[in-house]
Amino acid sequence: MGCALTAGAADPSDTVTALPVERVWAGHPVGFCLLTQPPYQFVAYYDARRRMSVAQRRLGSKKWTITKLPSALGWDSHNYVTLALDRDGFLHLSGNMHCVPLVYFRSERPFDATSLVRVKKMVGERESRVTYPVFLHDLNGRLVFRYRDGGSGNGDDLYNVYDERSRAWRRLMEQPLTSGKGRMNAYCTTPKLGPDGRFHVVWVWRDTPDCASNHDLSYARSADLVHWTDASGRPLTLPITLENSDIVDPVPPGGGLLNVNREVGFDNAGRPVVTYHKYDAHGDLQVYAARHDGLAWRIIQISDWKGYRWEFSGGGAIVVEVKVGAVSALGEGRLALKYRRPGDAGVWVLDEETLRPIPGAKAPAEPPLLPRRFRKIESTFPGMVKRTRTDSGKAPPGVRYVLTWETLPANRDRPRRPPLPEPSMLRVLCIPAGSTAREH
Repeated sequence: MGCALTAGAADPSDTVTALPVERVWAGHPVGFCLLTQPPYQFVAYYDARRRMSVAQRRLGSKKWTITKLPSALGWDSHNYVTLALDRDGFLHLSGNMHCVPLVYFRSERPFDATSLVRVKKMVGERESRVTYPVFLHDLNGRLVFRYRDGGSGNGDDLYNVYDERSRAWRRLMEQPLTSGKGRMNAYCTTPKLGPDGRFHVVWVWRDTPDCASNHDLSYARSADLVHWTDASGRPLTLPITLENSDIVDPVPPGGGLLNVNREVGFDNAGRPVVTYHKYDAHGDLQVYAARHDGLAWRIIQISDWKGYRWEFSGGGAIVVEVKVGAVSALGEGRLALKYRRPGDAGVWVLDEETLRPIPGAKAPAEPPLLPRRFRKIESTFPGMVKRTRTDSGKAPPGVRYVLTWETLPANRDRPRRPPLPEPSMLRVLCIPAGSTAREH
């Protein structure tokens, strides 16, 4: 099932191989999905005509079987597509939604994308204004579906759980996880399983569709995705609202919080560390880290960017100028934190106890996500950007898969006038462990 069994590389000395899927829409970005479950691999995407599509192959084969689904993409960059497998191997797919009725497909046969059929409802309630579909698995392996009901500035986060025997969904919790009570909504991260065996979530509240109205960075954790507590272990009554949130940092609206830059990672002791950005007292944008010490959240400024302010506002999908990662444990009392801003990108090495950068310290080099020869933009159309997605499934040992294609940047979910770029080639890269060291 290794890379040598897939499409051949142009240079026989290069062990990284590329397997073309088909050409895809390039007029604006929208998320695709790559899922490997040996002996199969699946890719969900929008083709050159913006049709929702699923490609499937058996690992070791160059041939894709492609299924077209009755759903077509408009101009909204929120409308990504995602898929997952339940414990019996049936495929579940959802996507192409931004405050619209549920779009959901399920396969009639295990590991067979050609048998995907539209299912009009899951539980049948609160499914008319759906956004941000997420599939995940709980600690028992059950398939869970999380989504937002409502809109930006007025929405709730709901969770469903799937039963394979009855082939039916039900609410995982009677109440939403978060509720804006008609006045706001929470932009939550996907629940992240920590080294403590619990799921951790962080979010910002937003009052309106204007992304400048984010405020009050908040946190919760759970062992079963049903019963939730704050960082000190105090049970939280559902739904979590602004009034009963565990607020990490009470940043006000217009204070520099952004819903795509709030992450949770873990230090060497397994303690959650929340990273984000906001404006400092001088109005400059800075990166911060927060960790609960058993009594309160302690907030540390990481960056020292003098005179730099990213002024973001308005609705629709914006071009993200700054990116803040989640901390990762390096051992020996050190943490790594990746960042990117215009003209500057790198990794801070943090002292685990103080959460402050260690002057001159460097993190161990990591292999790049893409080998060098696949980083170059192929299109000659101005402004094109390389897009990637990592594998959401389980690749065979010694191999990793990455999905690549090219598009124009986000355009606030508005149509672009011609001329438009030609469709780009969607590829699955098969990268053996250690192959990047042998690049040319």
